[in-house]
Amino acid sequence: MQFIHESLTVFVTVFATLFPVINPLGGAPVFLNLTQACSGEVRKKLARSISINSFVMLIGAMLVGPQLLLFFGISLPVLKIAGGLVVAVMGWNILNDGSSKSSNDGADASRISDSTAMKSTFYPLTLPLTVGPGSLATVIALVVNNKKPTGFVIENELSAIVGALLGICAITLSIYFAYSEASKIQRVLGENGTNVLLRLFAFILLAIGIQIIWGGANELLMDVIKALPAKQ
Repeated sequence: MQFIHESLTVFVTVFATLFPVINPLGGAPVFLNLTQACSGEVRKKLARSISINSFVMLIGAMLVGPQLLLFFGISLPVLKIAGGLVVAVMGWNILNDGSSKSSNDGADASRISDSTAMKSTFYPLTLPLTVGPGSLATVIALVVNNKKPTGFVIENELSAIVGALLGICAITLSIYFAYSEASKIQRVLGENGTNVLLRLFAFILLAIGIQIIWGGANELLMDVIKALPAKQ
């Protein structure tokens, strides 16, 4: 029962944190605009390929990112504070900015046709339209926040691994659904509906960022307290 509870907690945290950053609902109109010259069948193939690419990139960032930062001698509490700042700032920016991804995704504005569709699957449709530097930094921050100072023990981390994998799977499925059904979603939710949903997740993102910062600051404070008697 505890395993299920811990996995579900990590799943909700990963999904709620990544959803407003990746913002499939905001990226869907941009995807639709870029692929207007493509047939419906090709558009669905593109959505599937983008989802797979996004999954691989997020898993790669989860596995390699924290180890790369620790390699440079940055302590775990400092990594938590830095990662939390990134997450909190992104949440704040989304809360106070427009919901469209087209203003900051850097995607090429040229249209994509059936003949050029497969060449454009990774760039610009996956990177940076769907998964950009902000998304990768957020994944690293989440991993660092759940990393134990005692090191990695598979038995202790299994629930977190399962929850994180399920969270990333849910995100990539939402990307596929949003992109493959972009025209329908645009009609159903409209601009206001998309905005409301995005702001709700952005507020959760801000709260998660502050929680990560607090966790890192608390660990640094405890280290300072433990070191005080040794100096006297």
